[in-house]
Amino acid sequence: MIVDDNDGFRSLARAVLEADGFAVVGEAADAAGTLPAVAEAQPDIVLLDIQLPDGNGLDLVEQIAGLDGSPAVVLVSSREASDFGTRIESSRARGFILKSRLSGPALAALLS
Repeated sequence: MIVDDNDGFRSLARAVLEADGFAVVGEAADAAGTLPAVAEAQPDIVLLDIQLPDGNGLDLVEQIAGLDGSPAVVLVSSREASDFGTRIESSRARGFILKSRLSGPALAALLS
């Protein structure tokens, strides 16, 4: 599942991940739609933008992790991980990928 407010990025991420063998089972464009979309699609992985217009992806990680059968969450941003201090490392996310470096192999490496 891809959660990002940018339609273009969601489309690009879907194309990249599907080309690398991942099945994208859903999308959400904001924080408010994320938990219902995760509950409905029941993905194994959520690719989650840190900066959403109506919420913070770092806060959403904790909410997603509290769901039954919670998926692995990988955070993404156009900003470097260092811009977020220690918040990424201290979150329950499996890792972080810079949006410009998103690929199936990069995602798989974080999940292995």
